[in-house]
Amino acid sequence: MQAAKMYHQHYPGSPAAAYVKARGLDSQAAAFGLGYVADSAIPGHEQYRGYLAIPYLRPAGGAHGVATIRYRCIADRCVKDAQGRYLVAQGLKETHTGHGKYLSQSGDPPRIFNSSALVQSSPYIVLPEGEFDVMAWAVAGVPAAGIPGTGSWRDYWAPAFRGYRTVYLIAEGDEAGRNLMDDLGTRLPNKQIVRLPDDQDSNSLLLAGGPERLRERLGI
Repeated sequence: MQAAKMYHQHYPGSPAAAYVKARGLDSQAAAFGLGYVADSAIPGHEQYRGYLAIPYLRPAGGAHGVATIRYRCIADRCVKDAQGRYLVAQGLKETHTGHGKYLSQSGDPPRIFNSSALVQSSPYIVLPEGEFDVMAWAVAGVPAAGIPGTGSWRDYWAPAFRGYRTVYLIAEGDEAGRNLMDDLGTRLPNKQIVRLPDDQDSNSLLLAGGPERLRERLGI
């Protein structure tokens, strides 16, 4: 909680804020408590300097309202072209070579991102892969809870999704994304798999066509 609060205070006007705006997600920065790890990182977090901080908030709030924080690389050399333009805003892939896009705290297990969506009153929920895609659905006004990446699903999460009329599994437009959601579909009998166009994810669809484009994929 201490780290999340500090990094959120460093967020306004930071490179992290500019990056999130380029992704079309700036309206959700406060709701998701996004932060930026400046030079004054807390002891033990020096390796996260210059990263976007994505806290995993919990519905109960209070002193234990942050379960963990994931850190996302936003280095210019990885997310911008030679002219200083964000690659994602041009529909291009980022180039995180020699390191992963995300860092987690040592020994941290995978967790559901935006678990607060699971206590909202709704007959359906969206289940995409990745934190940015969850935020994209929030921009569209659709409840979503996500998993942090391919291979991170845990079977003990399944009961949290079984009470819905429909769980929309968002299959990204690549082989790994489609295989992931096909596999999850065998665990969730109330699922409806929504396949996205080739090389597209929820965030890129939001950038290309706005919130309406996302809602159209669900037929709502």
